[in-house]
Amino acid sequence: MAGNEAATTPAADAAQAVNKPKRVRTGCLTCRERHLKCDEALPICQNCKKSNRQCKRGVRLNFIDTHVKAPPEVPPTQEWTVSFLDESREIANEYKGGLSKYSALDLDPPAPVENGMAFDFSAGIPPPTSIAHQPLPPIQGILPDPFADDQQNGMFEPQREPSHQHAHSHTESTYSGSHLPGGSSSYGNTEQPATPVEGARDYLDTQEEVLFMQVFVEEVGLWMDSMDPTKHFSRLLPFHALGEPMLLNAFLACGARHLALVNPKYTEDKALHYYDTATRYLLNSLQNPNRDTVICATTAVILNVYEIMCERALQRMNHIAGARALIKECGWNARSTGIGAACFWLNVGMELLSCLHFNWQVAWDPDEWGVNMDFSQETESGREEIWTYRIVYIVAKVANFRATIPRHQEASPRNEHMRLENRYREWQRLKNWADAWNEGIPRTMHPMAYLFPGQTISQSAFPEVWLIKRTTIVARLFYHTCMCLLAQINPYKGPEDDEMRELQIKHSQLICGITAHVKDRGVASVALRSLAIAAECLTTRREQEEVLQIFDKIRQETGWRVGFLNSELKEKWGWNEDPVQPPPQQQQQQNFATTMQNPANMQYQQQQTLQPQVTLQPMQATSLPPAPPARPRPPVGILNPLLATADFAMPQHPYQAYYVAPNPQYVAPNPLSQSQHFTY
Repeated sequence: MAGNEAATTPAADAAQAVNKPKRVRTGCLTCRERHLKCDEALPICQNCKKSNRQCKRGVRLNFIDTHVKAPPEVPPTQEWTVSFLDESREIANEYKGGLSKYSALDLDPPAPVENGMAFDFSAGIPPPTSIAHQPLPPIQGILPDPFADDQQNGMFEPQREPSHQHAHSHTESTYSGSHLPGGSSSYGNTEQPATPVEGARDYLDTQEEVLFMQVFVEEVGLWMDSMDPTKHFSRLLPFHALGEPMLLNAFLACGARHLALVNPKYTEDKALHYYDTATRYLLNSLQNPNRDTVICATTAVILNVYEIMCERALQRMNHIAGARALIKECGWNARSTGIGAACFWLNVGMELLSCLHFNWQVAWDPDEWGVNMDFSQETESGREEIWTYRIVYIVAKVANFRATIPRHQEASPRNEHMRLENRYREWQRLKNWADAWNEGIPRTMHPMAYLFPGQTISQSAFPEVWLIKRTTIVARLFYHTCMCLLAQINPYKGPEDDEMRELQIKHSQLICGITAHVKDRGVASVALRSLAIAAECLTTRREQEEVLQIFDKIRQETGWRVGFLNSELKEKWGWNEDPVQPPPQQQQQQNFATTMQNPANMQYQQQQTLQPQVTLQPMQATSLPPAPPARPRPPVGILNPLLATADFAMPQHPYQAYYVAPNPQYVAPNPLSQSQHFTY
């Protein structure tokens, strides 16, 4: 009997261990107080529901003040030093009542610095760290490895240029020259204090912050507000940023980054510092269930803009999916107003431009946006933005239609015929929408003036199309892009069909005419993608050269790299097969350049085919960077992989290590959420 008891005891213990309930880490505080296992149901667990108790959520920590009278002694050495940093009070300050557990802290006077400068990182402000050492939500695994390193962003890829001289633009950026205050000093100097003061401020009071905010408002905010009638990013949000350090650092990061793009005297060090600081503020806020989600979402959208302005943009996409997920968490869509609408349309607009470049499907189904598609003739004034939203929706549907073109035929001829008919009906529906949009828009969204190519002062190869309002320019570019794409993807008639080719050439000429004469830098992001699509069907050498000049003008004004667009277009035009011979006086320079790079990447020389009074300047051999070597592109036709998991309801959601679900009963006392201008 004793042997049997000894034999059965381990089995019984194992069964008891298996049946023992596992300890949960995300249960409610009420169950923890009652020493019950919580089923973690949201918003109310089953235990609290049955006992009619309040289901408390959050994190409960116990803070213990430990006094160390004699710190460990370390033998002195000349090679390195050791110092101890107590951050317990800063950590406890993040929790309600945590700081009260500590006694008053006696501060010793700061030690003098040899160079006479001291750095004061106030409590609660995260110190600047290198992005390489700061763990951020990665996008590894989203894109296949072969093109995760070198692929350019679909909107633009910025590049540092040795100089920026605007030769043929009346909209020259005031920040691209050498006349900037303090331009002679590098912003990579670590001896300059850079951390902004935390808390609400009445105004900016340092030269550096003023400069970077001015650059953001006057340059970056232009295109961010291109579809926003209230101009939140350039007119309203900067004032709210004075009371929100997280928002302020995001703005300063974008301003500093743009300045580094257009002026070689400035480095990216300052921009990276502000980006790191804003990111750490954001990640800390995401761990607080009683956070202001509106501020977090707005900051993530701005940080996403910073990332697409960086070189190797896809390697920095730490906030693209996070911004989309936070927008959804706020419930923002096409029916939102105020800051919700501004963030939503900026976010989906940037995604749409990327999908047009990579031939991807839009991750957020346009049918779920909630766009009002009433194409009745417009009779009210000041509603251009509403019509802009409608054409963005149509272009998104066209992008999805193009990305889902079948790669293989059906095995059965009958099934193939039915599929072809269904796709043609869908194509016809999209074409009818675009026609109805063009007929229903108000008069203010049609050109104010139209000059044929021979009538323009610049003697451009394209007509001059004059549109007044910025959102009108964006809308017309999207509309003509839509018509060009529809002409390329007709299921029954290919792009070589006479009717489709005539349709494509007509709208391509209008796109080129708008971008060749526009003086508003706020439409550059849309103009780049529209012009790249329109230029594919150009056959005249003069028109092709002028398109490359337009790309160079945008590069000079914005600092964005457009060399990859030049290379793609030259390949489609067949320029690489029959390169243009340079003039004799430049032959020696190009022979030297040939030994340094691939001959196929040498810059073309513009032929002297224009009249002497032409204002468009001929392109120089060194005006554009050499085209990068050929590299694999992401697969086409897929759902946008950068935003496929941009939802906190998904298992692999953004900010995995930081995100805590918000408290639905908490109302943030923030003016950004309460102001009548920022309703959503």
